[in-house]
Parts: sequence; structure tokens; C-alpha cells
Amino acid sequence: MMQPTYHIDNPQLSYQTKLDLWQTGFGLQKVDGLTPSAYMVELAECQARGDYSYEQVYEEITTYHKMKDNSTAEADLVSLRIAELLSRSGFSFSPATLLTIHRELFQDIFDDSIPIGQFRQTNISKKEAVLNGESVVYADFSMIQATLDYDFQQEKTFHYSGLSKEAIVQHIQSFMSGIWQIHPFREGNTRTTTVFLIKYLREFGFEVDNRPFQKHAQFFRDALVLDNAKILQKRPEFLTSFFENLLLEGENDLSKEKMYRSLGLETSEAIKESE
Repeated sequence: MMQPTYHIDNPQLSYQTKLDLWQTGFGLQKVDGLTPSAYMVELAECQARGDYSYEQVYEEITTYHKMKDNSTAEADLVSLRIAELLSRSGFSFSPATLLTIHRELFQDIFDDSIPIGQFRQTNISKKEAVLNGESVVYADFSMIQATLDYDFQQEKTFHYSGLSKEAIVQHIQSFMSGIWQIHPFREGNTRTTTVFLIKYLREFGFEVDNRPFQKHAQFFRDALVLDNAKILQKRPEFLTSFFENLLLEGENDLSKEKMYRSLGLETSEAIKESE
């Protein structure tokens, strides 16, 4: 009989790497003002140590939500799914991957009015504190598929050879900001886009410093808003600072306080509105 010529991909991740993925999942919940439960944090530690599999963590936390507290279900389950998804090495560069990530993260999380693993079928807006209550203009729902197809094709044919690392990072930053601006989903866009971004960066061979996502996820979302604002409100330097810290060993101040002060906003009020 013919013997297998491929090895089964089963990454043996270290304790610190697994814990880092969990912290990334926890941090990303802050883009929607969510905080995981203390029990989920305990289970994450157990999984990172090798005491539990992801499946066993899922069983434990779903039982917890049924028996005791359901208020943190979204934060807990999406954090778990982010950690598990980022622990896998497979990746395909296509809009279909965005759909798959969205489905994996949010299955059974949102109510029936919010499509899961499907592009939105309506136009949306959201008041943003960093824009004084205005919204980013997102893509028209009828153009989502065509716009994503175009952007992905442009990225596939872009020539990175000969570019400096800084120029490569700048281009990836621009590409991902454009994908976020499309806002293809009714909810969960920033978390879906971020998981896609991390997996895409791995394809480049980047060593991703996940601490900005863990500690400054709301700054990241606000920076995306400002990068995609109308021309007179556009402030791309914040997103550049974030990506410098993420990929270029930058040490920029990613505090929301500094961002809001530089925008001339009332710091305490604006930060309260954004959370």
C-alpha cells in the first residue's frame, strides 16, 4: 500500500505561545467593550499548561454559562475561538477566508437578525467618538464582493521584492485598512479582520508582537476609524504607530488618552463613549 507523503500538521505550541494566543483573544474583545469571565481566564491557563484541550475548554465554559452566568458568553466563546483558530497554521489568501473566520468566531453568538459567515445585505453606520459622533462611510452592501475581489487581486499581484521592511509593512497596513473599511459583515468586522491579518502576516514570515492587540485593541479600532475618515478628519499616523509597534519593534505611545488629546477631544468623555 502507498504510504502517506504528507505529515499531519499538529503544531506543538509552547505554554507561553498558547497563553499569548489567549491574551490576544481576550484583548480583542475590548473593541466591543467586552471582558471575559474570570473562569474563562482560569480555563485558558489550564489549556496553555496542557491540562485541557480546546474542546474540553468549550465544554466547561458552555456548561458554566448555562448553569451560572451567561453575560460573558460572547467574550468567552469568541476568545476561545480566536485562540484555537490562531493555533492552526493553515491559511488561504481569499475573501472566502474572511467568511470562514467570521463563521468560526461568531457561530451561535449573535441573534438571527445578524448573518454569520455571510456578507451583510444592508448598509450600516456607527457613531464614532474619535470623529465627534460621525461614521466612517463603509462600502455599499451591493459592492462588497466585487470590492473584496478587486482588493485581493491587487494584493496578489503586488510586487514586494526589493522593498524595505518598512515599505512592506506600510503596504500591508494600507491593504488591511482598506479591507476593514469595506466592513463586509453586519457585526464582528474588527475581530474577523484582525485574525485574518495575523494569519496573513505569518505567511510573510513576520514575527508578530501580539502585545498591541492584547493591550491596545480599542486604540487599533480607533486608528482604523481615523485612517478611513473623511479627508478633513483623516489621521493615518495613529495606525502607522500601531503597525510600527506590531511589526517593527516600535515603542510608540498607544494610549487612548494621548490619541484623544491630539484630536482635541475631551479625554475622559470621549474614552467613555468609545468603550
